[in-house]
Amino acid sequence: MDLEPRTMDNIRSGPYGQIFHPDNFVFGQFGAGNNWAKASYTEGAELIDVVLDLVGFQLCHSLGGGTGSCMGTLLILKIREEFPDIMMLTFSVFPSPKVSDIVVEPYNATLSLHQLVENADECIVLGNEVLYYIFFRTLKLITPSCIRGEN
Repeated sequence: MDLEPRTMDNIRSGPYGQIFHPDNFVFGQFGAGNNWAKASYTEGAELIDVVLDLVGFQLCHSLGGGTGSCMGTLLILKIREEFPDIMMLTFSVFPSPKVSDIVVEPYNATLSLHQLVENADECIVLGNEVLYYIFFRTLKLITPSCIRGEN
């Protein structure tokens, strides 16, 4: 799920795109532009109903951008309200100033933490800097296209 269609297009056309069913891709038309409020009250709010029709809840999201931090945690809240007894697991990528220079990323992550604490049963925490290290040192990728968590 992403409000920006380009990221889903990259996954679908990439080497692993064929392992996902096309109906499992949920994306918007314009993106949130790293804006927490836009992801919550306009663009993200329009996609919530589409996502709530899916069964089984495991969310992979970045806490730096507007979509992953706000719409992701808004989705967790709505799922919890609709399905209070269903297990909610998240893979949450925390931002790093060494990987990205977007100044609002720490704010987006901070604003989202209370939703994770209140509504996720399990939260697997990943650091963007560690993922960056894995791409370069372990996987030996020279120019990884998914260093940022929302890609």
